[in-house]
Amino acid sequence: MNLHTSVSSLDTVITNVGGDVGAQSVAAGNTLDVTTMNDTQVNTNQYTSSVDVSSYLGARITDIGGNVGVQNQAVCNSASVSTDPTVTAITNVQQCDAVDPTAKAYVDSWDIGGSFSLANTAVGNTFEADSNASSMPVDNLQINHSGVTAKTTANVSNVAGTVSVTSAAIGNNAQIVHYSTTQ
Repeated sequence: MNLHTSVSSLDTVITNVGGDVGAQSVAAGNTLDVTTMNDTQVNTNQYTSSVDVSSYLGARITDIGGNVGVQNQAVCNSASVSTDPTVTAITNVQQCDAVDPTAKAYVDSWDIGGSFSLANTAVGNTFEADSNASSMPVDNLQINHSGVTAKTTANVSNVAGTVSVTSAAIGNNAQIVHYSTTQ
């Protein structure tokens, strides 16, 4: 349970690097990562009620010999469960009542010898589960009462490789992968 503000802010100037460059800023209300190799029962209940869950990334990245990767993310609640037993049972409840998970990215970049990528994401609730258990019941409830905003500005020029710029605002996201090891 998170009842307070979560804010991340990164301002950086990076220039004249012979190799690769990475910059990342993340703000989160609650996160959970469960990895087991045993029979598992996971009950998780995440609740975020705060004024602000926001991440800001401002960067000027120039004269780079390799690749440039920039990531910015704000998320209310995040849960990931990965197991490889006979039985996995998961109950996931997530509620985002923050005013607004907001991700803002402003990037100026030029003279890049490799590729350039920028990913800016804001998420209310996200849940991921994967298992090869023969029995895998999953109960998932996600409630988002928040405005979700991703604002992205990128000025990019003189890049030798590929350029990728992504901006995403997602209320609720769930991915469940159940795979079999028998043939």
